[in-house]
Amino acid sequence: MNKKFHEANRLSWNAATIAHNSHKGDQAAFFKQGGNTLYPEELSLLGDIKGLNILHLQCNSGQDTLSLAQYEANVTGVDISDEAINFARQLSADSDIPAQFHRADIFDWMEQAITKNLQFDRVFCSYGVLFWLSDLKNWAKLISQLLAPEGKFILVEFHPVTLCLNAQWQPCNDYFGENSVVEAEGVVDYVADCAETLCLNEIIKGITDFQNPHPSYEFYWGIHEVLNALIQAELRIEQFNEYPYSNGWSGLAGMRHIGGGKLAQPEGMPRIPLMYSVLAGK
Repeated sequence: MNKKFHEANRLSWNAATIAHNSHKGDQAAFFKQGGNTLYPEELSLLGDIKGLNILHLQCNSGQDTLSLAQYEANVTGVDISDEAINFARQLSADSDIPAQFHRADIFDWMEQAITKNLQFDRVFCSYGVLFWLSDLKNWAKLISQLLAPEGKFILVEFHPVTLCLNAQWQPCNDYFGENSVVEAEGVVDYVADCAETLCLNEIIKGITDFQNPHPSYEFYWGIHEVLNALIQAELRIEQFNEYPYSNGWSGLAGMRHIGGGKLAQPEGMPRIPLMYSVLAGK
């Protein structure tokens, strides 16, 4: 695990988070009106969560965390970004939806939570989370230790095969690469690029032409590495699903809306998986 990379990513996410939230309008009003940012895929895997204790790792600015709380779960969100957690806490207060938020490197937080004998019925993370982790085996081990005896881990993630493609769907990176990649431009303003699906009840122009002053470091993990890390952490894979569409993300050329915030490949192109999910139990 390389904390130097994590710290660089914290700075990059701090800058990008301000740009991301500048496009989303009045988010508190969205939640007060019953708004929810969770997709059917994660809701199905989570099951009935009323009254359950849920740990939301890499919770970003808390929109999905508060959506979980809307189902009457007791939710704790953890993220490395100061800006994201400050925003999440304010959003929780402004929307009158209770949730706990902690600013920390998730590895540090999970280790401390284990020493306090904390346990959770669900551990959840989703969409663009794994390539910020520099140690997948330790991540899985800590999750396993935090799960209650009947607890479940839920992951919904963009398929790593998409990281091998350029914007024109052509292979450009090695799927089995083992080295971190420096993204010189840092975390980008993907919300501006995917405003139609990632903004909530209104789209605000917000910050334009965002350029991140801080570089970021990404780590490429194949699905075999993800599943093996969970299995080695003594978790049982109960479901593994692949999807020919992505939720909310339109990062490749010509992606078409197919309803419900889902985007698929251009018409006529042979389908490849764009997203996958894992349900694992103790």
